[in-house]
This record gives sequence, structure tokens and C-alpha cells, in this order.
Amino acid sequence: EYMAALSDRDRSALEKLRQTVRAAAPEAMETISYQIPTLKQHGMLVAYSAHKNHYSLHAISTQLLETYKDELASYYTTKGSIRFPYGDPLPEALVQKLVKARLEENQARQDQKRAVRTQTERK
Repeated sequence: EYMAALSDRDRSALEKLRQTVRAAAPEAMETISYQIPTLKQHGMLVAYSAHKNHYSLHAISTQLLETYKDELASYYTTKGSIRFPYGDPLPEALVQKLVKARLEENQARQDQKRAVRTQTERK
């Protein structure tokens, strides 16, 4: 398992992140995708991983990174990921907001696909 192979520091940080994500998305299914822990609900929700100097939350849309750019200003972000330095407190409220917003994005995308499928079936 991914978590079992981590150092105590890394495992502790990722477990805190996992608990925070699970609090925001308790119905999400946990799996391993691309060799890292991933949560899925109405599609890919978020993933997380440990690195040498930080741990990351992945699968954050560009739109959400833009929407929350002021709150994310003190964190290094890449296209779709946020890096949290070890030793700094996890911004739990921000992570929960991001996860809930991802849930909304996924639900909207699923609803849109369902509407298109329904229209196609009616023709």
C-alpha cells in the first residue's frame, strides 16, 4: 500500500490530508490511480502524494485555482496541484472548500452528460 511505504512524517501529513478530504467528501470511493491515493465521486475527485519537501493535492481544476488564488497565494501551485510544505499546518478549511467545489464540478459535468444522453435518446 502507498501509505505503508512512507516515512512517519510523510504518512502523518498525508493521513491528515486524507481525513480532511474525507470530511468534505465522505461518500467518495478511495482507490489507487497513477500509483497514488485517489478519491472518486462522479469521476476523479482528488488525489494526493508525498514528495521530498512537500505533499500535494492533485486534480484541482484550473478554474478552482483561479477562483481561490488569493487563499492559495502562500502555496506553490502547478496546473492542477497544490503543494503543502511539511511542518506547516494544513489549511483544512481551504482544502474542504476545494474538495466540495470539485464535487460540484463533477456533479455538474455528470448532469450535463446525462442531459445530452437524454436529448439523444429522445431523437
